[in-house]
Amino acid sequence: MNKAKTLAGVALAAAGMLALGGCAGGSGESADGSTTLTLWHNSTTGDGKQYWEDTAAAFEEANPGVSIEIQSIQNEEMDGKLQTALNSGDAPDIFMARGGGKLADIVTAGQAMDLTDSISDAAKSALGNSLSAFEIDGKNYGMPVAVLPSGIFYSQDLFTAAGITEAPTTIAELEAADEQLRASGVSPIAVGAKDAWPAAHWYYNFALRACSQDVLDEAAESRSFDDDCWVTAGENLQSFLETEPFNDGFLTTAAQQGAGSSAGLLANKQAAMELMGAWNPGVIASLTPDEQPLPDLGWFPFPEVEGGDGEPGAIMGGVDGYSCWVNAPAVCTDFLNFLVEKENQERYADAFQTLPASSEATDAVTTPALQSVLQAYTDAPYNVVWLDTLYGQNVGNALNVAVVDLFAGKGSPQGIVDAVNAAAARS
Repeated sequence: MNKAKTLAGVALAAAGMLALGGCAGGSGESADGSTTLTLWHNSTTGDGKQYWEDTAAAFEEANPGVSIEIQSIQNEEMDGKLQTALNSGDAPDIFMARGGGKLADIVTAGQAMDLTDSISDAAKSALGNSLSAFEIDGKNYGMPVAVLPSGIFYSQDLFTAAGITEAPTTIAELEAADEQLRASGVSPIAVGAKDAWPAAHWYYNFALRACSQDVLDEAAESRSFDDDCWVTAGENLQSFLETEPFNDGFLTTAAQQGAGSSAGLLANKQAAMELMGAWNPGVIASLTPDEQPLPDLGWFPFPEVEGGDGEPGAIMGGVDGYSCWVNAPAVCTDFLNFLVEKENQERYADAFQTLPASSEATDAVTTPALQSVLQAYTDAPYNVVWLDTLYGQNVGNALNVAVVDLFAGKGSPQGIVDAVNAAAARS
């Protein structure tokens, strides 16, 4: 992995988190010197959930007197429940972080632990610049465990059946492929617009192609859309929507839960493509009939868009990591260092079928689709973190809702810009 690049390359870094409402429950040091840590993550089933159970058990064995209580939280419940817990003053000791304005807001509120002097030299060497995904004002507040570039996952078998011999490289080619797939009897592209953010990812990527890196950097600071390229991105998305590329009922389709979700439609060969981050192979595998990886799964970058100011090959995505609550026991930082040891990163990559943050663990990436993602990530001229993560919860939510309105035919490209600027003014 190219250590000189990170998906937080747009200046701000921060975190989208997860949580369980209510009390963190008994964390801290007891009178007998034992310590309990609470850990909240978003792996509710399968190998991912087992990874956290096994990793916690291994850490407990290596650290007598330390126990870890685990809560598995459904992904769409993350942000709101964690924010409630943080605001209550009784948050989990260890929680998931994703980079962006959300972490900046939590750090400003004094709710995250400064890890700057606690990260081991071995971790710094293995993680390289991916650590910068969790830097705020020169200090570190999280440990990356995975890099998650986005792109289009697809069924090679369905492409072949439709007579498509090459992955699309431009939007025009993607639209042509959509027509062939529809004629073959499958939905061209699945999208889980019910959950908002998967639909919004289409706008993010059109913006990545329409806007220059400088404009993206400036917006990361201002959290507002002032350049004309933001309207252009919406217009390009609107034109794409007019070609009817998505599955029937996409506005009520969930993203990642069940066979009828957008990932499930791809897993069961009812749709040929899905735009998603690099965690998707594992989700798709959990939704196939035999709960095994989709053998014909392929991947290609978001297509280029004619006339845009974005540099060809730039990638949109995220970085998953974990942070410590500001009042967590000191051993919390030992656990974060433990997470990024080579063996644990290799197990993480295998369990989640994704890209590890550690450059020492990339040999564990054996899935062809993910190898393609890794190569594109390594070659990308720059990488931009998800816009809703980058801008923080309030602005990000307004952006996502406005994009869904466009998908539903109730909004407009200018409406997206107006919604973001209005939310930024209130923040």
